[in-house]
Amino acid sequence: YKSGGQSGRTDKFEEEAIAMLDYVYTGWGAFWVTMFMFVPFALMAYWVIRRKSLVDTGPTQLQPGEFAPIEGVWLTFAFIFFVVANLASLKFIPWAAASGGTGGEAEVQVDFTAKSWAYDISNRQIEVGKPVRFSGRATDTQHGFAVYHPDGRVLFTMLMMPGTTKPTSAVYTFKEPGKYTVRCLEYCGVAHHRMQDELTVVKAN
Repeated sequence: YKSGGQSGRTDKFEEEAIAMLDYVYTGWGAFWVTMFMFVPFALMAYWVIRRKSLVDTGPTQLQPGEFAPIEGVWLTFAFIFFVVANLASLKFIPWAAASGGTGGEAEVQVDFTAKSWAYDISNRQIEVGKPVRFSGRATDTQHGFAVYHPDGRVLFTMLMMPGTTKPTSAVYTFKEPGKYTVRCLEYCGVAHHRMQDELTVVKAN
């Protein structure tokens, strides 16, 4: 960790994030995350059982096909939440950031191999303004290849599956110099969260 500058803060953040994910993926961390997800359903089940046992002990007055008012409320809430959450997430999807490449589109070829839990990248230094074709393969299980802008935005992501006859390819043109982090976004085992690399984008000569 460097005492000053954006690089120091970024390194510190990544160290803390990795430590947190180490905790979440193993031992008590996984247990408490599971409990956190389980508790709301346990409370809901307790409320239903208690109500039917102590408050509303008689047979239901609803006809077949009818919904109780509370059911209509939570179904409406769930529907609205689902729609709003999905619409709000659209801006984070890199829709056209990268495209499948065909011959002649790219000036620079970068080949990489993804394996548990590292990347073997043929060229980690790229120039601004030059279309780059990324072509990748996975050797053992499915892996992702997501490139992040220095400010944390996902620029594009790729999915590699083992056993394919052709590599997965995408063409992208970097517009700004800087350090671009590569991360795997497909779960590939216990050290999935540590699978990352870095590309250096420099100004064109």
